[in-house]
Amino acid sequence: METNVKMDRGIASSSRDGSQIASPDGLAFKNINNPIKKQTICVKQDDDPCHFLRLLYECLVAGGLAGLVVEAALYPIDTIKTRVQVARDGGKIIWKGLYSGLGGNLAGVLPASALFFGVYEPTKQKLLKVLPEKFSAVAHLAAGALGGAVSSIVRVPTEVVKQRMQTGQFASAPDAVRLIIAKEGFGGMYAGFGSFLLRDLPFDALQFCVYEQLRIGYKLAARRDLNDPENAMLGAVAGAVTRVLTTPLDVIKTRLMVQGAGNQYKGVSDCLKTILREEGSSALWKGMGPRVLWIGIGGSIFFGVLEKTKQILSDQSSQKIHKA
Repeated sequence: METNVKMDRGIASSSRDGSQIASPDGLAFKNINNPIKKQTICVKQDDDPCHFLRLLYECLVAGGLAGLVVEAALYPIDTIKTRVQVARDGGKIIWKGLYSGLGGNLAGVLPASALFFGVYEPTKQKLLKVLPEKFSAVAHLAAGALGGAVSSIVRVPTEVVKQRMQTGQFASAPDAVRLIIAKEGFGGMYAGFGSFLLRDLPFDALQFCVYEQLRIGYKLAARRDLNDPENAMLGAVAGAVTRVLTTPLDVIKTRLMVQGAGNQYKGVSDCLKTILREEGSSALWKGMGPRVLWIGIGGSIFFGVLEKTKQILSDQSSQKIHKA
């Protein structure tokens, strides 16, 4: 007898030889073989009342840790990207202080990344259960967009402070927060909020959809779970492709966030028109090289750390349940 049931992180199917086979949602499963009847039995854990809390905890920890590792490791590349996008009329790029604003950025990245995955993973799992299997991409797109929207509450102020420090406007994060609020009001902390959503909602939705779909295809072809280097490789590909497509939106977002009280640009459309009129369409692709380099390396690190941390936490939970 062969049984297919939903598992702790997705849907698992068992083979006649008892080997593990990945399912379309690309997540974990476990088979238990009955040595007497030579049958494969899958363990169902959906009825566990603590399942959601365990999943939420794992996502918060894994997402926060992955975000911290990437930001700390690749912050100089992000600083260069920001300075390239802000520079006008052949302005020189300053190569000093490439870690400006790192401390304040890490303080914001941890809760923002944790919040994103705290929303993304449970939402994805719920949608995968209610939608037909052929619409798994819709689940990934919707979950990514929703996670990005919720986490933007923390991500936007963090980005504003970070980019203004990267461009040398402030010496420390506390000074940046105090002076921005004093000169621009609390709304100054959310400068470029609309452009941020315009960039990050498509980016988050596309990046995670591409990543999840690549994992599904890879696992179905390999008929096994992915290892850490494979997760990292697929994360790099998904991130690089998405970064290229959203570079113009990132340039507009950066210009709006760093302009300060001067209000050179009145909004997204005005910023776009001004850049095209004064600098030409090529200016919309400024910083694409550092940006793609950042996410190419960062995506591999991020998704590698994310999947490994989720696996470790899931194994720890399973051991506790087994002992209980």
